[in-house]
Parts: sequence; structure tokens; C-alpha cells
Amino acid sequence: MAFEGLSEKLGNVFKKLRGKGRLSEADVREAMREVRLALLEADVSYKVVKDFVAGVTAKATGAQVLESLTPAQMIIKIVRDDLTALMGGVAAKLTLSPKAPTIVMLVGLQGAGKTTNGAKLAGMMKKQQGKRPLLVACDVYRPAAIRQLQIVGEQLELPVFERGESDPVAIAREAVTHAVRHGNDMVFLDTAGRLHIDEALMDELQRIKAAVSPHEILLVVDAMTGQDAVSAASAFNEALGIDGILLTKLDGDARGGAALSVRAVTGKPVKFCGIGEKLGDIEVFHPDRMASRILGMGDMLTLIEKAERSFDDEKARELENRLRGNRFTLTDFYDQLVQLRGMGSISDVLGMMPGLDKRALAGAKLDERALSRTEAIILSMTKQERENPAILNSSRKRRVAAGSGTRVEEINKLLKQFEMMRQMSRRIMGTGGKPPKGGKKNRGFPFGFS
Repeated sequence: MAFEGLSEKLGNVFKKLRGKGRLSEADVREAMREVRLALLEADVSYKVVKDFVAGVTAKATGAQVLESLTPAQMIIKIVRDDLTALMGGVAAKLTLSPKAPTIVMLVGLQGAGKTTNGAKLAGMMKKQQGKRPLLVACDVYRPAAIRQLQIVGEQLELPVFERGESDPVAIAREAVTHAVRHGNDMVFLDTAGRLHIDEALMDELQRIKAAVSPHEILLVVDAMTGQDAVSAASAFNEALGIDGILLTKLDGDARGGAALSVRAVTGKPVKFCGIGEKLGDIEVFHPDRMASRILGMGDMLTLIEKAERSFDDEKARELENRLRGNRFTLTDFYDQLVQLRGMGSISDVLGMMPGLDKRALAGAKLDERALSRTEAIILSMTKQERENPAILNSSRKRRVAAGSGTRVEEINKLLKQFEMMRQMSRRIMGTGGKPPKGGKKNRGFPFGFS
């Protein structure tokens, strides 16, 4: 995940501060020098770093802070608040037109992820807000760009408007007319990009803007390009007057400095962020939550929202009833596994838990491939076997192993872990939902922990 290096370095800085009972102004200034280096190494713009550190230092060296009982905590709060302000303060919403359709124009350099992430955003609007988006193929130059949009459109069950390799301005204009006629209340224009900003690109984008008057111009920026992302954001904003930024590839090992710089440099908010390769891996960008993640404080609100979107209320109630009636089966277990995977990367999910850092997770030997093996084993069983695992004799286990590409030993391990989980659930349900006192710790976990 982006900011991993920055989080670790800032964590070390604050650990030193916590180790001192009282802080002097010299202690604070030394810590701020380390914060400055950490931000620069994370590829944050030099001017942004300079202004940020100066602001934090001025607040942190005040008598009220230095003389407080917990000055280190006060300084951490100042850093968190200023990081939040640097990234925009509050989450910025997409501008929706009171009269449909709302036109969203996606712009950016080639390779930033406009096509996929624009479709992800449209899918999010459909799923979470009940919108009826139309994807529009205005990139008529890049090979297979139209086909790529059609593929992601099919996967997200979204209509795609295309007119082949004709004039992009005419395509955009016709698409809006098409949306009005067919009841699409949002139009997402997937425009062409270039490897580098040039006059021809900007001229075409300006003509599209003049033709359809988009309500929102979103710049798609690759977080892994560092300072180049900031330069591109400045150029697009100057030429088009962008309304917001969609930051992609925040799940990579990027330094992440672009997220901290583009808002300060352009004055335009980061509104969304792409956090993975799956078509559901897109989030509203919350500056306060991102600041907490960077400082290792976790992000419980996003974790709760992910769980609410991924877990079906009706299935949850049904599962509770089955647990209370001691009828928990491998079918129920598989349903929970599918919904858990819908939350995204397990390591990222655990990374949102306060107090857990990446080094601790690495020590836990998290193996996401175990999820796929578990899924394959369960799906290779018959319905009867999933409902009653006790009937799985040696010959049945060999058949399941052959069907799932695993070994009989792995099946035995899963069944043992499942039985331990079922017994633990039975004890919990028998105590009104509270873990039993003196209960043994379950050292086997079916999702790939050891």
C-alpha cells in the first residue's frame, strides 16, 4: 500500500518523542527535520513539505504544547490535523446536475488508468447511489481502447456508447443526446491521453469541454508517477480547469507523495482513489482517514463501510440463526469466505485496524492463496458433503483433492479447523454471544494465518 515507507518513518519519529517525558523546542525541531526528510523521500513536493513543516513546527513549539502532560500526543494530533488539511480537510463529492444527465469528463495521461477507473467510478455510482451511467468511448487513438471499455462495461453491466474511430467531439455530443433519450442520468466520457502533454491533446479536450459543458472534469492521476503526477495535474488544471482528481494505484508500493501534493499545488481536491485491480476497488477519498492511515492509527470507518457493502444483511441474520441452532455448515463457511474476499485484500483490511502495522502483519504469515485453496476444496465437494462433512471418508477426500488440485492433508487440515471453528461458535452462542471464560485460544485459522 502507498505510504508504507512514510508511515514507518513517521512512526519511528513519534516513538522517539513518546520516549521523552518532557519535550524541549530543540526536541521538536529535531523531530520536524526527520518528518521533513520522510516527506521528501515519499516524493512530496519540496514547496509543500517546506510549508507543511513550517506550519507544524510553529504550532508544536508553542508553550501550551510543550508544557502539556503529553506533548508527544499533542504534536501527533497537530501533524494529523495538518496532514488532513493538506489533503483537503473533508471528502469532496462529485458534482451532480439537478437536471439529468450529469456529464463527467475523465482526462489524464496515457497509462494513468482512465478507462478502467472511470468505469469503476461509474459502477460505484450505480451500486451505491442507484444511478444509470453511460460509458462513452472518446479515445479513438489508442489501440483496443474502445474494446477495453466495452469489456469493463460488460463486467459492470453498464452500457457503452461508441462510434468507432470518428471525431471524439461528435461522439461526446451524440452520447449526451443518446443518454437523454435512453434515461441515462450520468455520462462518463473516457477521453484520449498521451504519453506526454501536447498541444493537440489539450486542444481536443478543450473542444470536447466546449461541446458538452461537463459538470465535472476529473483528472485521473497515477500515484506511482510521483512528481510527474503533480506536473501533469498543474498542466491539465491550467488548460481545462479541472474540478477534482481521481488518484489511481494507491495499492502499489508507491511513495504516495502525489496524494499529499496535488491538492496543495492545484487547489483541487482528490475525490476518489483506486485501491486495487478489481472493478470494485475504488473509494471516496477521505483526507482525515488517509491521515490516520499514514500515521498508523488505522481506519475503522472505511473498514466498517467495506463490511456493510460486502456483507448481506439477510444472509447475516440467517447465519446467526444457523449458529444458534448449531447448523453451521461448510456451505455457510464458503458464503462467509466469498463475502470476506469482497472486502478486498486481506492484508489491506487488517492494515485498517488501529495498532496493526505492516511488519506485524508480515510476521503473521498471511497467505491469501490459502483463501483460493479453501474455496477450491469446498467447491469440489458435493452439496451433501458440504452440509455434513462427517461423511467425507478416504475415497471422497481423494476425489475432492483431485478436483481442487490440493492434497488430502490439506483437506484434513481444513476440516479440523472448520470443526474447531464450529465448536468455538457453539460455545460463544451458548454464552449469549460472549466468548467463554478460560476458553482455549484457536491456533488454527482457515483463512491462511499461522
